[in-house]
Amino acid sequence: MTSYFIDNHQTLAQFCQQLSGSPFIAVDTEFVRERTYYPQLALIQISNGELIACIDPLAIDDLAPLKTLFADPNTTKVFHACSQDMEVFYHLFDELPTPLYDTQVAATLQGLGDQIGYAALVQEMLGVELDKSHSRTDWLQRPLSERQISYAEDDVRYLAQLYPMQRKQLETQGRLAWLDDDFALISDINRYRPNPAGAWLRVKGINKLRGLQLAVLEKLGVWREERAMEKDQPRRRIAGDETLLDIAKLRPKSLQALAKLRDIPESLVNKQGEALLKCVVDAEAMPKESWPKLNLPQRLDSAQDALVDALQAIMKLNAQQYQINITTLTSRKELDELVRGERELPILQGWRRHHGGEQLLEFMEGKSQLQASSKGLVLVRQ
Repeated sequence: MTSYFIDNHQTLAQFCQQLSGSPFIAVDTEFVRERTYYPQLALIQISNGELIACIDPLAIDDLAPLKTLFADPNTTKVFHACSQDMEVFYHLFDELPTPLYDTQVAATLQGLGDQIGYAALVQEMLGVELDKSHSRTDWLQRPLSERQISYAEDDVRYLAQLYPMQRKQLETQGRLAWLDDDFALISDINRYRPNPAGAWLRVKGINKLRGLQLAVLEKLGVWREERAMEKDQPRRRIAGDETLLDIAKLRPKSLQALAKLRDIPESLVNKQGEALLKCVVDAEAMPKESWPKLNLPQRLDSAQDALVDALQAIMKLNAQQYQINITTLTSRKELDELVRGERELPILQGWRRHHGGEQLLEFMEGKSQLQASSKGLVLVRQ
């Protein structure tokens, strides 16, 4: 396989032209985000099974040829566990590579579990043990060594080999089309846009708050997220979760009261104290009916718990029929939510709905029942 290290626009344009018309390209990225809000793209790896390249975005100002290649509707972009790569390309191009195929998602239909790692999948399908010695490399440093480049190339070298094998296997099993809805969800650009309004829901310890405290936390979450985006800094560098929780709990009314909170940095009080106090004031001005609420799950009673047992038995039958792990279909927690009345659930979306979710709904509506037979438990439609 011919390989390239590309660090200029002209060579990039030539390489992308060579890949134009390929039925697929395998894609991976290396990025760093420990010190920033947005991921810092350090390397892009691409292969069509014949050519392979590591593209240096730190050295190339204009990546337009790559954007054009990623938009080609006739070339499938193959990733493994692509959500972070999608976020990188969204911030880089303001659009996503399409059409998309994710080998980790597809591996669930091979019976390989719902989150198999790339190295494990390569080992399983190709019998190759990948080098893991550079997994903690700072990819922003230059120059990159030959070993680092070879390590990075492996992320698409073997991806380009296993993709056709995986696709053929799923096609033979009649399961390839099952993935269409999953890939459509992954390709929804709204998944990768920052959402300051919902940032408060990611604060650890949120379940300790109630009522007005949650309203304060909501305001603080928006403030922190917007400032992190503006400064391109991690949220924790702006203010820690514990600090936000303490402010929401105690609702200080002055800089002196704010400074007395446990473990709050003096620099935060001095530089952002007024902004933090404004969050408290704004929340307290909200009408009670506008306060956010947490949808905390209610404990199931014994009858509901028994229903979940029955639903889990149905899913075990389905998992056995399709020779996949039950965790690929659903989880006990998700079945609990289904019994509570939740309907925006993975088991009721895409192929899982057609090959499990609809049976659960029918059973809950009394349209089918579980029966014992000489072969074990069976689901019988009424």
